[in-house]
Amino acid sequence: MKRRVLTQALLMGLVARPVFAANPPPALQETPGLLDKVKSGALPPIEKRLPQKPRVIESFSGSDGPGRHGGQLNMLVAATRDTRLMTIYSYTRLIVYDDKFKLHPDILESYEVKEGREFTLKLRAGHKWSDGHPFTTEDFRFFWEDIANNKDLSPNGPSVELLVEGKPPKVEILDELTIRYTWDKPNPDFIESQARAAPLFLFRPAHYLKTLHGKYTDEEEILKRYKGSRWSNVFKRQDAMYGNSNVDLPTLNPWVLTTVPPAQRFVFVRNPYFHRIDAKGKQLPYINDVIMTVVAANLIPAKAGLGESDLQPRYLGLRDYTFLRDAAKTSGIKALLWEKGSGSEVAFYPNMNANDETWRKLNRDVRFRRALSLAINRDELSDVVYSGLAKPSANTIMPRSPLFKPEYATKWATQDVKAANKLLDEIGLTKKGSDGIRLLPNGQPAMFVVEHSSEKADEVDNMTLVIDQWKKIGIKALLKPQTTDNFRLRTTSGEAIMTAYAGVTTAAPTPDTSPREFTPVMQGGLQWPKWGLYVESKGKQGEPCDMEVGKKLLELLQQWEQAVDSAGRRKAWEEILTVNADEVFSIGTVNEVRQPVTVGKKVRNVPEKGYWAWDPGGYIGLYEPDTFWIAG
Repeated sequence: MKRRVLTQALLMGLVARPVFAANPPPALQETPGLLDKVKSGALPPIEKRLPQKPRVIESFSGSDGPGRHGGQLNMLVAATRDTRLMTIYSYTRLIVYDDKFKLHPDILESYEVKEGREFTLKLRAGHKWSDGHPFTTEDFRFFWEDIANNKDLSPNGPSVELLVEGKPPKVEILDELTIRYTWDKPNPDFIESQARAAPLFLFRPAHYLKTLHGKYTDEEEILKRYKGSRWSNVFKRQDAMYGNSNVDLPTLNPWVLTTVPPAQRFVFVRNPYFHRIDAKGKQLPYINDVIMTVVAANLIPAKAGLGESDLQPRYLGLRDYTFLRDAAKTSGIKALLWEKGSGSEVAFYPNMNANDETWRKLNRDVRFRRALSLAINRDELSDVVYSGLAKPSANTIMPRSPLFKPEYATKWATQDVKAANKLLDEIGLTKKGSDGIRLLPNGQPAMFVVEHSSEKADEVDNMTLVIDQWKKIGIKALLKPQTTDNFRLRTTSGEAIMTAYAGVTTAAPTPDTSPREFTPVMQGGLQWPKWGLYVESKGKQGEPCDMEVGKKLLELLQQWEQAVDSAGRRKAWEEILTVNADEVFSIGTVNEVRQPVTVGKKVRNVPEKGYWAWDPGGYIGLYEPDTFWIAG
């Protein structure tokens, strides 16, 4: 799920300067909703809550800024675990993309890159966590020494993004506000790993988490306060930086969770120490509170259309748009259509690490994968499921990428039932049962289960139509929904033979974007989960890649990582994309589908046109929801 735009300037070692460098911050204005707390002494005044150099937001993605403070924003979610959406939407990171996909320091005051291997990060003086405790390099030291390199918490050691040729960086705390990471060779993943929707967090609130860490607090004391068999289990549960499920965990996000999960209604209140301001000196966010109400996913479109959600960027599909547009006439909402960034609306992933020997062998046979892809009538999919508004395509990058070539989208992705049948015959699946389904070598029908975790009707319709088309070439498949957690477990364990999920999210890369998603190095790669787990666990779990074409992709990824210029990285990218297109490791359907986003009649600064994708920016994160505001 990752789209990365790592600029050539960064790799060449230029300094990334603070966005406010040219002008001093404006005079600060106290937030009206916090005045009583300031007067009572419960909170310090604004000049003592903000960093000395806050990040100044001078332009807005919408046309209604700057805004005013106050109000409440209601959103609908489908599960308790969706508290993590606030981390994604808030998009508060060390470094962030803007809506033009350029990188800027955010939590950082500045950063400097030398030779692509030395990274010096400068924090903002006076920046504080949501509980008012100083945010300093001690929070980075604590993460590096006491989490990333603690065997109880990180048995596999630091994340792969922090390793270059298996070696970790030299980490230097230069002072309270400056930290440096240095590798012997360039690390092209480091900067972009900080700007992701799900970033590689390099820091933690040390002052809070030390109370749960066996190095700093007696284990008996920890277990008296929390249920658990070991301090490390308690720590992992409470360390919810991304999951955003621990009300006691300080945050740097614009809103702070106040509701203990599980619940049906989650309340997030403004962070009085948030580090961004507008050009008039008003502290962000503008909106006081965000309320997330849990409802059934299939009810969200109807409720959004009736105006029960002030902002709904999730759980809507293109098939809901006509209803939303019509409902807007009476409810007063806006029903927007944003550009959707995904290599395929739905893609099918033959699990080459499946435990079943027969199906593993078939999944690894490129003729089988090509046959399944050739059997799909993608034009029919577009017409029936997406009202003709989708583009037939393999699961690959999109035309907005400078790396795009038409053959990536069309190779083995144009319906040819005759060719599909011929490929299956070549494999040896020539015998059929009375029902027309081909027979496997063991005499059993060629029937498997496609496992998925989607709750969206259009995605299920997509899968259902594809399965009907596969039946015409003698392959029978059944759909089986799973919970997301079970879906992942069954895939990685090898129990799942084939899965259906969203397509690649590295959908509009540049040559300097990491091509990791197209290579077997991540557990999340549904077509090769055990190979990816093997890489991520540094050989302690999973299985080493044992297919020559997979090894070829690993070599090409290494070539990209070692390339000294953009031309070298482009060459590696093109070979990686060519291999993926020819080998059909995943089977795409359609892309370029639009994403409905509904906006309440009093909500301001949400752009009419936007790019809706996981990465970069976390769906609406690119557009800085802390700058959205409520009209009176």
